[in-house]
Amino acid sequence: MQTVYVVDDEENICQLIRRYLQNEGYVVECFSSIEALKERLLVSYPDMFILDIMLPGEDGLEFCKDIRRHSKVPVIFISARRQALDRIAGLDIGGDDYLAKPFSPRELVARVRSVFRRTLPQEPMPCRENGNLKLYPADRLVTVNGNLLEATTREFDLLSLLLQHPQRTFNRQELLDRVWGYDYEGSERAVDDLVKRLRKKLKAAGSSTTVKTIWGYGYRLDGQIKKHLRQGTI
Repeated sequence: MQTVYVVDDEENICQLIRRYLQNEGYVVECFSSIEALKERLLVSYPDMFILDIMLPGEDGLEFCKDIRRHSKVPVIFISARRQALDRIAGLDIGGDDYLAKPFSPRELVARVRSVFRRTLPQEPMPCRENGNLKLYPADRLVTVNGNLLEATTREFDLLSLLLQHPQRTFNRQELLDRVWGYDYEGSERAVDDLVKRLRKKLKAAGSSTTVKTIWGYGYRLDGQIKKHLRQGTI
């Protein structure tokens, strides 16, 4: 689990960011000033900083200049200042992204994921196995009993997400955000239709794995998960 340090002197914004990132599995600590943050850094560094630019005392830009002298920890700036020059300045001094207030917390989550994908070392992607079903993320392939299952992009992405979190139940809005994207404006009915098609394909292929409905809430994987590092070819 990645750790994110959030620095903003507005408590409501800190708690909003904390809630959304924690829901995605990140460990989040909040600070109201750079001074408080620096005390914490004497103990340990995070995997990412989310910094407000305008802070009491030392501001976010000054801190980023300082931290870049000895650390490559990703930095996302958030600020009520929407001028292009502020965005350029933040990126020029070593920031990895910039988001103007007010912002959608779901968009911030998407940007956090994007920055981590760009900056963290990439480990070998494991084959994910559930019963007689195997999913190969690197090749974007699914097999049942060794036979290829023809899956669309969204069917694959939905199945991959559920296999990554086999004990978790996702509501429809979460699945729309993670599979369709945070800017998708369609109906939650799209999730039901996708699950229906995927179930039909899994059943026809003889899969022991399916997608289970949790009535009144959403969906989760039905089965036991196994993981092993991908070796060789299928």
